[in-house]
Amino acid sequence: MTHEFEISKKVEVDGTPEQVWDAIATGPGIDSWFMGPHTVDGRLGGRMMLDLGFFQESSTITAWEPGKRLAYESDKGEDGTFHAMEYLVEGREHGSTVLRFVHSGILADGWGDEFVDQQSKGWDMYLFTLAEYVKHFAGRPGAYVFAQWPEQPEGADNWPVLLSALGVPLDAEVGDEVTLQPFGIHGVVDYVVRHDLHNFLGVRGPDGLYRFHGTNAVGHHVFGDATGETEKWQAFLTQTFGGQTS
Repeated sequence: MTHEFEISKKVEVDGTPEQVWDAIATGPGIDSWFMGPHTVDGRLGGRMMLDLGFFQESSTITAWEPGKRLAYESDKGEDGTFHAMEYLVEGREHGSTVLRFVHSGILADGWGDEFVDQQSKGWDMYLFTLAEYVKHFAGRPGAYVFAQWPEQPEGADNWPVLLSALGVPLDAEVGDEVTLQPFGIHGVVDYVVRHDLHNFLGVRGPDGLYRFHGTNAVGHHVFGDATGETEKWQAFLTQTFGGQTS
C-alpha cells in the first residue's frame, strides 16, 4: 500500500533572495545545481518539466510568490503516488538568504525508510551545490552534464578505482586543492561523503561544479561552453570501468 513521507531541509546561502529565486524558479537556474534540463512556465498553474532523456517528470506549480515561495507537485501516478516540493526564501541582513525546503508526497508500496534516507542525503548534496552555485557562479547559467559508468559486478568496490583514475587522493578532504588529471581541471574539494553504501565527492573548479556519485554516475554543472562534455565524461567512465563489467 502507499504511504506518505516528508523531508525537511534548511540551507544558508551567501546571496540575495533574488539570486536564490533565480536558482530555484528558472530552467537555467535549476540546471546549475540540480538535474536537468528543466523548463519552467513561471506562474501559478504553470508547468515545470524535467527531461533527462531516460527519465521525464512533469509538475504543476501550486505556489508562485517571486522571491518568497515556490511550490510544485508532480503529476500523480495511477496508484496516487506523487512528489511535491516547496521552497521558502527568507532574506537576511548583509544580503544573505535562508532557504527552507520540504520534499513530501506519497510513495508506492515497496519504498520506505531507505528511500527517505537516500533522498535526504541527496538533498543535502544538492542544496549545498545550490549554495555554492549562488556564491560562486550566480549569473552564469550552467549546463547539466550526466554520465554513468558500465554495470559492475555485485559487491565491487569502485570508489578507489574512480578516484585513482581522476588523480584524487582517497583521503581527500574539504578544502584540499586537487587536479582532475584526465582533463587538467584544477579545483578545490568542496563536499565529501564517505559511506558504505554511497560515497560522494564534490570539486569546485573555475568553470564548473563537478559531482561524483559513488553509486554509478557523475552529475556536473558546467558554466560556459559545454559542447562535448557529456561525451567526454562518458568516454572517461567507460574507459575506467569498461574492463570490469560482469
